[in-house]
Amino acid sequence: MKPLPQALDGLFAAAGAAAWGAVDYTALAPVMSPIAREKAAVLCPHPRTVLIAAFPYFAADAPGNLSLYARGEDYHLVLRRKLTPICDFLSEEYPEYLFLPGADSSPLPEREAAWRAGMGLRGKNGLLILPPYGSYVFLGTVLTDCPFDVPETEEAPGCCGCGRCLAVCPTAALGEGGVEERRCLSDLTQRKGEVTAEEASALRAHSLIWGCDLCQRCCPYNAHPALTPLTEFREDLVTSLKWEDLEGLTNRTFQERYAGRAFTWRGPGPLRRNLELKEE
Repeated sequence: MKPLPQALDGLFAAAGAAAWGAVDYTALAPVMSPIAREKAAVLCPHPRTVLIAAFPYFAADAPGNLSLYARGEDYHLVLRRKLTPICDFLSEEYPEYLFLPGADSSPLPEREAAWRAGMGLRGKNGLLILPPYGSYVFLGTVLTDCPFDVPETEEAPGCCGCGRCLAVCPTAALGEGGVEERRCLSDLTQRKGEVTAEEASALRAHSLIWGCDLCQRCCPYNAHPALTPLTEFREDLVTSLKWEDLEGLTNRTFQERYAGRAFTWRGPGPLRRNLELKEE
C-alpha cells in the first residue's frame, strides 16, 4: 500500500477544491452497473483508488432561464484542468501507476464516492451537501490503479431530512428510495427528440429551459451559500437564452458561439423545443 502524499492537501486547495477525500475502488464497485465497471476497467485496467474533490460554483442567484450550474464555463473542462496538475504530481511520485482525471462524464459514482469518503452530507435529493457551499458543488475524480492506503472514515451522515426537496419536485422524481433520473426535470430539459404530453406540460410550466434548481433552491442548507472563489464559475456568465440567441444557428455555429458552455453538449435542439413550448 502506498501512502497518500501530504502535499495533496495543498494541491487540492490550490486547485480551488473546498474538500477532497479518497475511497477504495472496491467499496464503489458494488453500487456501479456492469457497464460502468466495464468502462472503468477500460480506462484503468486494475482500478484500486478513487480520489474525489468538490469545487463550489455558486456565483449569485441572478434571474435567468439557465440552471445556475450552467451559467459559467463548462465544469467538465474546468475540473479536468484543475485536476491535471494533481495527476501530473502523482505520476511523478508514482510513475508506475495511472492517474486519470474525470468530471461527471466518467463511469464513477462521484456522489457515492464523496459520501463514502466522509465528505459533507447525503441530501435526500441525491446531492452532496457541503456547508457552507450547500449542494452547489461540482465533483471531480482521479481514478488510479495505485493501491493507496486510504484512511478509515465514517461515511457522510444524512441531511436534516426536512423533505422539502421531495415535496417541491414537480415530476415526482425524488423519493425515499433515491432519484429516478428519467423523471428528473433537469434530465428532461436536456433530452433530445419527442416528449410525451405529460413531459411537455412539465417543461412548459418550468421556469428554466436548461436544468432544474428547484430541489436545491428549497434546501435549508442552500439558504445562504458561500460564493465560489473560482473565477471560471463567477465571471462571464450567461444567465438566459432567448429565441433570437438561437435563431438560424446550425449545430456547428451554436457550438462556436457558446464554446466552453455546459448547455451546448446536446446542440440547440432541446433549447429551441423548450423555448417553443413556453410560447404555446
